[in-house]
Amino acid sequence: MNIKRYFVFIILILLLIYPVNKAIKYKRSVDSIYKDGNIKYISKVDEKYFYIYEDKKFKRIFIKGVNIGASKPGFFPGEFGITKEDYLRWFKYIQDMNANTIRVYTRLMPEFYEALYEYNKKAEKPIYLFQGVWINEEDILKYKDAHNPKIKEAAIEETKKLIDIIHGNISIEKEKGHAYGNYTKDVSKYVIGWILGIEWDPEFVVETNNKNKDKLSYDGKYLYTQNASPFEVFLCEFADEAIKYETEKYGMQRPVALSNWVTTDMLEHPNEPLEKEDMVTVNPEHIKSKNTFKPGLFASYHIYPYYPDFMSYDKRYSTYIDERGKINPYRAYLKDLRKEHTMPVLVAEFGIPSSRGMAHINIHTGYNQGFVEEKKQGEYLVSMLEDIYKEGYAGGLVFTWQDEWFKRTWNTMDLDLPDRRPYWKNVQTNEQMFGLLTFEPGEGKSVCYVDGEDSEWEVAPLIQQNNISLSVNSDEGYVYFKINVKDFDLEKDTLYIPIDIKENQGNTKFSDEGLNFERPVDFVIKIRGKEDSRIMVDAYYDHFYFEYSKRLKMEKENSNFEVKDSGTFNNIYLCLNRPLVLPEDKRELPLQKFETGKLIFGVANPNKVEFNSLADYFIKGDVIEIRIPWQLLNVMDPSTKMVMDDLYLNKGIKPIKTEGFYVGIILRKNDEDIYTPMKQYTWQTWDMPKYHERLKKSYFILKEAFKTIGGE
Repeated sequence: MNIKRYFVFIILILLLIYPVNKAIKYKRSVDSIYKDGNIKYISKVDEKYFYIYEDKKFKRIFIKGVNIGASKPGFFPGEFGITKEDYLRWFKYIQDMNANTIRVYTRLMPEFYEALYEYNKKAEKPIYLFQGVWINEEDILKYKDAHNPKIKEAAIEETKKLIDIIHGNISIEKEKGHAYGNYTKDVSKYVIGWILGIEWDPEFVVETNNKNKDKLSYDGKYLYTQNASPFEVFLCEFADEAIKYETEKYGMQRPVALSNWVTTDMLEHPNEPLEKEDMVTVNPEHIKSKNTFKPGLFASYHIYPYYPDFMSYDKRYSTYIDERGKINPYRAYLKDLRKEHTMPVLVAEFGIPSSRGMAHINIHTGYNQGFVEEKKQGEYLVSMLEDIYKEGYAGGLVFTWQDEWFKRTWNTMDLDLPDRRPYWKNVQTNEQMFGLLTFEPGEGKSVCYVDGEDSEWEVAPLIQQNNISLSVNSDEGYVYFKINVKDFDLEKDTLYIPIDIKENQGNTKFSDEGLNFERPVDFVIKIRGKEDSRIMVDAYYDHFYFEYSKRLKMEKENSNFEVKDSGTFNNIYLCLNRPLVLPEDKRELPLQKFETGKLIFGVANPNKVEFNSLADYFIKGDVIEIRIPWQLLNVMDPSTKMVMDDLYLNKGIKPIKTEGFYVGIILRKNDEDIYTPMKQYTWQTWDMPKYHERLKKSYFILKEAFKTIGGE
């Protein structure tokens, strides 16, 4: 009887709590919208910061969060592969990281807005959203005039659709490459602001200014211009129309910014070597608000520490020492930019990629565009966010939440197949790996973890001879090699792995190392000492030499490299900068390159304390494990088995199908060379990649920083 009474008592308590809890949540929802006469808003700005309306008052908030891209492995952005479940899971990760805000660049499928609505309904605190409006880049290239109706009217119409979307009040028919569907969830009380537009191509800005010299002012209902250029007039009209539509249809307003980046800032950079990077200004200070627009304007910039080049070569920045005692051009630039604004400035993008490949460096700091280990990625992001906070910015949004396999970058984009990028992980392309969440090949786990432990190796050895065995495996990201050899001494012995991946070319010898091969070889992996282990390429198959010496004449030519079977193997490089002239210094800089074929010793198993995300090989006892990214083998698309064809025959890079590659072992020990035969390794093609999610080390480092920087 007592047990029955106890359960009845508990049920009564729960029945009493439930409506109270619902009432609290309803009250919180109502109290989060401020009414100013006929205008409602949830956020506003002053001259420095954002404020959120909460508990019947405005509270200052330091924006800290992430940008979220529109893709995941196996999908281009326009295919909208991300599910509602993905978003719900990601929102939990993001809020657990102590972030308060997310940003998206464009209209997304209803699943995104439904997930945001459902997540925030249950969350103790909501995640706020900056909604972006994308401008069609094909039209920009075609018309090169922002005032052309095809661009201006399309931008305004897209903004109106997005306003209806965030209010859950539109149905959009299917259109290729654009989000569509029934938008029924009103998330307007979570949208903290608009960021309209994209990173403006300076030539587009210049062309717009030249074609519209009579358009020097705009006086709208909510915004007006002051000393504006024709392009800034376009931006003012664009934003004014957005405010007008949401005000008149929904009685709501929210802070507005026009997207911008360092390339079109209002500062002068006299030592910037590329004219395009300092040729024109887009100044948000030339756009002013009237008292009819209540929440206010803010400025939005994408600011990275390694590009443009003045971040390395501007003396005002390269001599700036921060309170940590370190040269900090990023902080110096932030200081200069902030001085120019009377409105809040949001760093809407800042980031560091944890890729293996690299595309640009900052010569002073190591805050580079790639070849950054995950722990360093996190530390660099924290340092930049601290700089952003200390210089009085309104906040910072990390670029980006998730890795993006579909992306390309300038120094690897010719080495792969554009229509197949989403189907494999190319760690050589920095743009793919800015995320805090990475996608690892393999369903649930990887086929191999480079850590010297071989329990996961289920494939039979390809070669087993002379007390040496070689096993080979592969997945969407790498080719893996496991060699079992007794008493290998990394400092005294040398292990060579010759690889023949392309028919009708290759070297039958390696002159510098005194090796001979049973069949022509395109690549050699050499394991010898922690500082001298690398993968090398037959000089004839060296795309870096072909591009920058043979074709562009930026480095010295060598005719011996241009013949088959020369016996020469080259180090593998990526270009970081073509030759430059520093205008202020009147100094020429040679081509800058990076040896991407050099192999890093370390544990590549993320489940181990010693994990190094850049590690390529590890030795433990008699086991040597190596992972080589597909692109280092001139594979252009592993999912369809396409490799790089003859560079000289085709006068450039063209793909050709392969069946697989031949591989062998040569062990040099005690001045004796032990050879195994070369045997073929082949793999299965695929149409949809297998992968699993993993939070990078940088996520956890940023999580701790988000807890303290800028308060809650």
